[in-house]
Amino acid sequence: MPPPGAHTRTLTVAVAGNPNSGKTTLFNALTGASARTGNHPGITVAERHGRLDLPRAGRVDLVDVPGCYSVNARSPDEEVAIDALLGRRGLARPDAVVVVLDATALERNLYLLQQVLEADLPVIAVVNMLDAARGDGLDIDFDLLRATFGVPVVGTVARRKQGIELLKKELDDLLEAPERGRRGWLWTPSPALDRELDALAALVDDEVRFPLPSDQARRAFALWLLSSLHRRSELNVRPRLREAALAARDRLRDRDGLDLDHETIVPRWRVIDALADRLVRREERAGHSTERIDGILTHPVWGSLIFLGLMTLIFQALFAWSEPMMGAIESFFAALSGWATTSLPPSLGRDLLVDGIIAGVGGVIVFLPQILFLFLFITLLEGSGYMSRTAFLLDRFMRRLGLHGNAFVPMLSGFACAVPGIMATRTIEDRRDRLVTIMALPLISCSARLPVYTMIIALVFPPAMTVGPFRTGTLVLLGIYLASTGLTLASAGLLSRTVLKGRPRPLLIELPPYRMPDPRSILLTLRDRAVAFLSTAGTIILVITIVLWALLSFPRHTVNTGDPRADAATELRHSYAGRLGTLLEPVIKPLGFDWKIGIGLIGSFAAREVFVSTMGVTYGVGDDEAALDTDLARAMARDRRPDGSRLWTPLTGLSLMAFFMVAMQCMSTLAVTRRETRSWGWTLFMLGYLTGGAWLLSFLVYQGGRLLGYS
Repeated sequence: MPPPGAHTRTLTVAVAGNPNSGKTTLFNALTGASARTGNHPGITVAERHGRLDLPRAGRVDLVDVPGCYSVNARSPDEEVAIDALLGRRGLARPDAVVVVLDATALERNLYLLQQVLEADLPVIAVVNMLDAARGDGLDIDFDLLRATFGVPVVGTVARRKQGIELLKKELDDLLEAPERGRRGWLWTPSPALDRELDALAALVDDEVRFPLPSDQARRAFALWLLSSLHRRSELNVRPRLREAALAARDRLRDRDGLDLDHETIVPRWRVIDALADRLVRREERAGHSTERIDGILTHPVWGSLIFLGLMTLIFQALFAWSEPMMGAIESFFAALSGWATTSLPPSLGRDLLVDGIIAGVGGVIVFLPQILFLFLFITLLEGSGYMSRTAFLLDRFMRRLGLHGNAFVPMLSGFACAVPGIMATRTIEDRRDRLVTIMALPLISCSARLPVYTMIIALVFPPAMTVGPFRTGTLVLLGIYLASTGLTLASAGLLSRTVLKGRPRPLLIELPPYRMPDPRSILLTLRDRAVAFLSTAGTIILVITIVLWALLSFPRHTVNTGDPRADAATELRHSYAGRLGTLLEPVIKPLGFDWKIGIGLIGSFAAREVFVSTMGVTYGVGDDEAALDTDLARAMARDRRPDGSRLWTPLTGLSLMAFFMVAMQCMSTLAVTRRETRSWGWTLFMLGYLTGGAWLLSFLVYQGGRLLGYS
């Protein structure tokens, strides 16, 4: 039964705020949801929903919208926020809005608060991160804030859940009496702008799902259109309304001689400037620690050395620190395979279980510790505020290569996965800058490539090989990641001078204060990544492994020459998968690959890490010795070419890693590229240039190595 007085429908409350204001942390504290948080702009690139139960309002759908500095949409992520706040493209307007204000930069956050109030939405203002503000010597006059804006104001420290219960009570009261949170415009438009707003407001109900509740709301929507639209704008607005808004902009500029930005932005800042000295009192403090640390971390020389040192530490951890956990997982699957082999009678089902499922899926799950270490370091960099410093540090270099400075955050996300990285490009305002980043981003070596690299390095660069205190494999992996980053930047530079010719816009980025990363957010991120990785291993990879096993096992082609290894190789080559790999072999032979590697390349298009399970199945089918030998590296090391030479040499390994470093072996990346660019042309261009580039680079590595005398 709903509580007495509860609403008969589920109410919607939007949580809005500037990037890096603690908005998502507040959302988590209210709902118990596990939305990811970070300490740099642009973490939330799509809205999230959570449930909040209130005593009188009942069940509330809480929406965490992307962070935005204003409702003047300049990029796709800001348009998502506006859709949620203003009720566009099939969305209903929220019943109330929680506007999160960063207490350490309160004046800047008040601009968004004014715009939300102009839309005639019931509002609660939440001054968050009060602990950080007090630490900076800031004292905020809450009474003046309430009196000026005429809405409830609550102070919180969301990461410690301080003030959350009071916020729930105030929100419950507001949903019962929405007028408590409404306030008119705090500035007066000029007569010319006023006329255009009235004319355009009469048309805006066609753009929203439900009629807007008041003339004030319609005028605010009209002002949003005037402020956000221009001739080359990507905003999705119906043609009639778009043309009316563009015509109004032209009249204001040509007939009335008005600068629209000056007419709308300056009056709002006058309101804020008039409050600033009284609203926030500052205690004078000398030598702020953030500035001293920034002097080192953003220094062109020292900052770059620290960045490279951190990257080396990360890759050393991926090998050395994760090894005990990987060894434990390997031992578990070896014992499981041995138990199944000895406990089950010889049959097709046992072969499927041992050679297909256990060998394939187990060969992928063993890399879970490395994946988690990678995400741990990325989350720490985000949560501490260091990531924004790195974007600032690299901006000048990236701009020379045609990349926008804000591309650094999506690219760093690309080390984990290209899909969220491409989605994060929504924070880049200019479409050309965004396309350059999207087209280059898949060259960043994502975590799905890590199992492939690790398997090859373990095979051709054993742990005993060291260079000083570092394993050779660590330095090879670091070199691969540095090379992939270099290729990404070079590719972006080439694209920005050819098919996407133009100059990137200047970087505007907030450098947040340094903070201790939120342990709960880190644990939730690692949990989510582990679940996502294991669910992939248990679904996509499991299905593909079974299909591959069947393709490798049928049709049955029994051979008995007295040489079990030669017989197994012959049977494997006559299987459906063997025939498919043989068809591909002439194309990949110049790269040093054989038909078995060809099978892996085909399977890895579904997901790059499938290559590992493909090799596990390929080297476990039809070969009793290999089936009992759960060490895939040893099974692969025994493989020979038809002339008796080793297949898996360091040169072959480097060639294959070069191929995976560039190749577009991921259907999910292509799908999200199509969605974000809204173009099959750009999607197919990405597939073509990355696949062709991978073949060419692999060819140069292998054939160049042979010319230098390597085999």
